[in-house]
Amino acid sequence: MMEDEPSPHLPETKAGTAAAEEGQVILDGPNGVAVAMTPEAAQETARSLLDAAEEAVHQRDAEAHPS
Repeated sequence: MMEDEPSPHLPETKAGTAAAEEGQVILDGPNGVAVAMTPEAAQETARSLLDAAEEAVHQRDAEAHPS
C-alpha cells in the first residue's frame, strides 16, 4: 500500500482571540489551539507577532514586485 505524500502546511487565515481571565491571558487559536500566558508573556508575544507580521508583509510584497 502506497502512502500519500503529506500536503504542505498552509498558513492559517483565521486569527486567534485573546481574553483576560483570572489574571492570565488566554489565546484561543484556530483548530482548538489554546494557550494560557502571564500578562508579561502575552505582551512580549504580541510585540513579536507584530514584528514578524510586518516583516512577512514586506517579504510578500518584495516577492510580488521584484526589483
